[in-house]
Amino acid sequence: MELIENLKWRYATKKFDTSKKVSSNDLQKLKEAVQLSVSSYGLQLYKVLIIENSEIREQLKPVSWNQSQITDASHLFVFCNYTDATPDAIDDFIKQTAETRNLDLERLNGYGDFIKEKLNEKIPEEKTGWLKSQTYLALGNLLNACAELKIDACPMEGFEPEAYNKILGLEQQGLNAAVIAPIGYRHDKDHTIGQQKVRKPMDVLFETV
Repeated sequence: MELIENLKWRYATKKFDTSKKVSSNDLQKLKEAVQLSVSSYGLQLYKVLIIENSEIREQLKPVSWNQSQITDASHLFVFCNYTDATPDAIDDFIKQTAETRNLDLERLNGYGDFIKEKLNEKIPEEKTGWLKSQTYLALGNLLNACAELKIDACPMEGFEPEAYNKILGLEQQGLNAAVIAPIGYRHDKDHTIGQQKVRKPMDVLFETV
């Protein structure tokens, strides 16, 4: 299974080679992989910013624990969840579904009402956590796609979301920076290259019931 070999190859890259850039062709493949990610109800209540601008990344570095990956990587992916699941967003999804599948919109309105009802049952804290968790599903697809293309990546929670929101103007768009991932190519002086993966044994991690 090639996926397993790709996952063995990848690791959270600590030092990127600044001279190597991800091609526009490979970047498009990564975007498509993220686009095809699963999400609850299929809503995809998030947006992904791909930061290339070096000046913006210099601003983001101090609020990312001064980690060098922010500025040294080829691109910086910022996964942003919407801060609310609005009725309009659900209506837009239902309309898109009807158009994509050539269905009568009236047939799908009941499903839209069902989604709204279920989300309204969540208290604000639950809804916030649910919205943020959607971005991690998309992040997983990015990491797997990077591994297949032999592009390095480093998923990171070590940053200040509020500062990111301010620098990137996310609040005005109803967005929140949830998780980030610099991508590019490992530097041959990265001290973590070749380290053995530390994972729980199969018999500890899994239980068949």
